[in-house]
Amino acid sequence: MDSALTTVALPIALGIIMFGLGLSLTPADFGRIRRDPVPVLVALACQLVVLPALCFGLVVALDLSPLLGIGMMLLASSPGGTSANLFSHLFRGDVALNVTLTAVNSIISIVTLPLITGLTIRYFDRQDTVELPLVEVVKVFALVLVPVLLGMLVRARRAGFADRMDRPVRAGSAVILAVLVVAIIVDQRESIGDYMAQVGVATAVFCALSLTIGYYVPRWFGVSERQSVASSMEIGVHNATLAIYVAVEILDDTEISIPAAVYSLFMFAFAALWGRFISRTLEPTTQDRL
Repeated sequence: MDSALTTVALPIALGIIMFGLGLSLTPADFGRIRRDPVPVLVALACQLVVLPALCFGLVVALDLSPLLGIGMMLLASSPGGTSANLFSHLFRGDVALNVTLTAVNSIISIVTLPLITGLTIRYFDRQDTVELPLVEVVKVFALVLVPVLLGMLVRARRAGFADRMDRPVRAGSAVILAVLVVAIIVDQRESIGDYMAQVGVATAVFCALSLTIGYYVPRWFGVSERQSVASSMEIGVHNATLAIYVAVEILDDTEISIPAAVYSLFMFAFAALWGRFISRTLEPTTQDRL
């Protein structure tokens, strides 16, 4: 899949998505951990510790091939996607918490994503064919952090413009992801049936686990329902675009991107159904009624 789509369009698309994320952030969002630490810390623990452990269990239990196993763990270590905020808003979650989680986890993932992926590569003993060199880690760091900081700078100086661009950027992000998924399926069309058979169950189960764990674990820690809805969407709606970018451009293997592409097919449908289920008892807020 070494084409203009991946070498030029994919990095640009990811940069636009991360810039759009920055448009919704302010420095105050990062201070939420200090003001109200429990919801943030519980959600981050689920995303950074619980989900990778469960995903690895699925990979081993289902005996996935090394490349698909690496792809699953790459997906598990990716932060929440920009669509998580939209789903949270639709189902009356605490969108401010989503913004905070996305901001913090996007920064943390600069370290945790290559760490978890690198450990998985070592587990499968694939150093000879799949590598995660330091220079590529720096590239991911730049591609994630720089556009976010630029977006935050634009919001600080042109808040009205940032607000107007919020919805178009979210819609564009969904379109970009859809195009990437289709491109990967077309590129791997001769094997996609086998991949779906191999990783379809794993991605569907992982998606369902991500959404349910993201809701019920915070509830067990006394987190409010609205914050738990936000946590569920943040943990269940991954940044599949970032996972696809790392797989195709850095690890240089389209097969590793298959789990992220297949996960995306389940992610939006599962998030919508789950959000409808868990939000049934939530009373609309004043903002929802407007």
